[in-house]
Amino acid sequence: MSVAVAAPRTAEACGGMFCDTGPQSMPVDQSGENILFILDNGEVEVHIQIQYEGDPAKFAWVIPLTAVPEFSVGSEPLFQALLQGTVPTYGFSTTQDTCPTPMPTATPNNDAGFDDGAGLTGGAGTGDEDPGGPQVVLEQTVGAYDIVVLEGGTAEEVIDWLDTNGYQQDDEAAPIFEEYLAEGHLFGAIKLSGGAGVDQIHPITLRYTSEEPCVPLRLTRIAAVEDMEVRTFFLGDARMVPTNYRHVLVNPLKIDWLNLASNYKEVITGAVDAEHADGRAFVTEYAGPSNTVSPVGLVEASWSPDAFRTLLPAELPAVLMDQGLASCNEWDGCMLTHPLIGSIVAEFLPLPAGVTVEQYLECPECNEVLEWDAAGFADAMGERIVAPGQHAQELLQRYSYVTRMYTTISPHEMTEDPIFHAREDLDEVTNIRQGSRRIRCSGDSIFTLPDGREVFLPNGASWPEFPEEMPWEEEVSEVPLSGAPVVLSNRTAEINALLDAYNEAAGLNQGCEGCTVESEGSRGWALGLVALMLGAGVGARRRRRRSA
Repeated sequence: MSVAVAAPRTAEACGGMFCDTGPQSMPVDQSGENILFILDNGEVEVHIQIQYEGDPAKFAWVIPLTAVPEFSVGSEPLFQALLQGTVPTYGFSTTQDTCPTPMPTATPNNDAGFDDGAGLTGGAGTGDEDPGGPQVVLEQTVGAYDIVVLEGGTAEEVIDWLDTNGYQQDDEAAPIFEEYLAEGHLFGAIKLSGGAGVDQIHPITLRYTSEEPCVPLRLTRIAAVEDMEVRTFFLGDARMVPTNYRHVLVNPLKIDWLNLASNYKEVITGAVDAEHADGRAFVTEYAGPSNTVSPVGLVEASWSPDAFRTLLPAELPAVLMDQGLASCNEWDGCMLTHPLIGSIVAEFLPLPAGVTVEQYLECPECNEVLEWDAAGFADAMGERIVAPGQHAQELLQRYSYVTRMYTTISPHEMTEDPIFHAREDLDEVTNIRQGSRRIRCSGDSIFTLPDGREVFLPNGASWPEFPEEMPWEEEVSEVPLSGAPVVLSNRTAEINALLDAYNEAAGLNQGCEGCTVESEGSRGWALGLVALMLGAGVGARRRRRRSA
């Protein structure tokens, strides 16, 4: 994944990942970014979830920076908890009119859903610094990564250094590097440490002096895909909003409620591409108390790296189970309970060829290993699992508010890095969107949205394909540092008129003879809540973006 981090508005920071080396190298496809920001007394802490699939030797990541940051390992379970705890869910209940004769009850389609996963491919390589080029001002290993920070030089010299050290460049990179260098940026180059596998990739954290969080997109456009998904999280004491991007309220009628928002990404893409939003806008998916994010699994009191420091290989399964990091039984075998623990075991335990960590834990006597790097495992567990988990838990305890925003954006729209600011006076935004469906004796249905709008569905029809003039967005606004949001476009009246016309044509007002609504106690509920995660399961039809 290719992001970098924030900076003041006068010197925004961005990031980009470059492709693998070779005669036919191409830029890496970037399909999504998840970033968590914390503003802390003049400093910004950025947690970046890195998603990558491919040859670990070809993993490479270049980040423009405003200063040399403090790097540390981030927590993968924290991102999992953020995604799960704040995910927008669309569902509905169903009631049926009491009819003279029994009729079958329709049930909602519960098959729609999304995943949080998007694979990336990239490149790598290292080498000696080119004479006369940028200076190496930091070189360190953090978790599974080797990190170098470069300062100075011209755009051509930076590109020469990256080329010499195996970072294949795109023809479009030079002017973007020039922009960053003119703003005084440094560049961080990151790769997997020698021998590290893709399964050892973990989030990384950067902390630096700044007053504004920023999502770096300018350099990202070299390798980004169309409608790349960007999701930002903010832990703090108030709601966060975009400063230099627009804020959009989606038209809920465009959501396919009967299929539990299976067209969610398509709707968001259409809304942020609308007039006045112009492809550079965010929607707020959740804004409210941070206690919706569960701390379970971030760190446990039973986790003790020192317990492994002098351990024999055959003793490993028992201690992992004692600490709750593995679960083994005769029916299901062994399962690992932390996303990184298996890769760390494999890094320091020389397993026989073809034997997985789980297979070894099931039967260590069947796959004898006489020696392993127990101290190295203990150190890695402390650095990559325990310390990030403790920090993640502290963040959730310290900050009472979490904001989650989302957009899709294409390369030609990545001309400005979005920055954000806090607004304590704005309303919370729920992530639970629950409608209701009433089935008439005729088989027709009336679907009521959370905002009270009613949609008529004749004779069990699917969610309507409204006319082309039905807008994707309901409102587009700018949110200043203080004062009321500046509404650039509000289409509520237009949406309501189009809905009324549709309902009239579909037969909403034809009535239903001899129907009464069942009592509250006899209702049958058909609940459908589906998580909307990053990067999957959206409708095939997509509104084409305007050219830049």
